[in-house]
Amino acid sequence: MPDQPAGSARPGRGYSRDALWAMAHAERAALADDLADLDAEQWGRPSLCGSWTVEDALAHLTAVASVGRVRWVTSVLAARFDFDEHNERRKAEHRGSTPAETLRQFRAIIPSTTSAPGPTVAWLGEVVVHAQDIRRPLGLTYTPSIEATTAVAEFFAGRDFTVPSRTLIHGVRLEATDGPFTTGTGPLVSGTTIALTMAMAGRAAYCDDLTGPGAPTLRTRVIAHDRGDAR
Repeated sequence: MPDQPAGSARPGRGYSRDALWAMAHAERAALADDLADLDAEQWGRPSLCGSWTVEDALAHLTAVASVGRVRWVTSVLAARFDFDEHNERRKAEHRGSTPAETLRQFRAIIPSTTSAPGPTVAWLGEVVVHAQDIRRPLGLTYTPSIEATTAVAEFFAGRDFTVPSRTLIHGVRLEATDGPFTTGTGPLVSGTTIALTMAMAGRAAYCDDLTGPGAPTLRTRVIAHDRGDAR
């Protein structure tokens, strides 16, 4: 979904770049508040993001909001286009000496509009997806705004970007039970917008929240993807 000029504010349609960044800032702030009182065990829990812990995933979000286009290109070239190595280096750079420091560094980038190359909605997607990667293992029940999740769901349905989202949903129809998001043709998969979004991001845990005759097909694909390193 390309960035659009200011105008329509229907969920997921025609948001301006400023509106998308405002959503990202709001979701970052909500995540920081959710993590304010974690103990050491909770910070060390595995996230839904590959081998990363909760603290690792948060440090990655800080890195994403701190590395601009030029530095991103330089980092990727230094890693010889090994994006896992690039992500590990930048994550380590933005992980504090303690979880409290990691959280402080994350709070500092809440208003950031720095990003690597790509449409703004993709960086909103980074916040939405990785925040749930963190929250789900912690049992935190916050749900991102329907506007933010719909915008990200539409983007994921439209193209493969950092995850094979469009490929995963080929041949099934997705319908949100809590908002306007629908896409595709074929056997139906129903669920909340955030559950559909996370499934498109390759998070198998969220397939438990989906129903419909197409859900087993999507689950099989997502589980196959999730066996890899889902970042």
